[in-house]
Amino acid sequence: MNIQEMNLEDYPLHSYDKIRYCDTDRQGHVNNALFSSFLETGRVELLYNPEKPLYSDGGAFVIASQNLNLLSEIRWPGKIDIGTGLTKVGNSSIKLVQGLYQNGNLCATAETVIVQMDEETRGSKPLNEETKAILNKLVLI
Repeated sequence: MNIQEMNLEDYPLHSYDKIRYCDTDRQGHVNNALFSSFLETGRVELLYNPEKPLYSDGGAFVIASQNLNLLSEIRWPGKIDIGTGLTKVGNSSIKLVQGLYQNGNLCATAETVIVQMDEETRGSKPLNEETKAILNKLVLI
């Protein structure tokens, strides 16, 4: 599936962020550093959901790599819709794909590899079977 051809509705998870005036730069559009913050909203709502956090005891999720493609500007005022899905669930890692949309228009895409880290050893920590089962339901086909 080509991520740049996806609509928000194609993603299994949806989040949003409000665009604040202070997010803009002197050209009047949202500063590109904020794109990563919008992506974080989608990731955190999945990985650290207070009702069902996916990390194991003594584990935490960290970004191993991220590829962000800026496709068009985002302007104030308004909101950003965030689509999040997975393309792979590994032993201790997952690969996320996300899209940022303003007024239905795709503004950015990202592919991110997240690894569960053992907070004591600082090395990777395998995902438990329950977490894998939950994440596998979010894999885009």
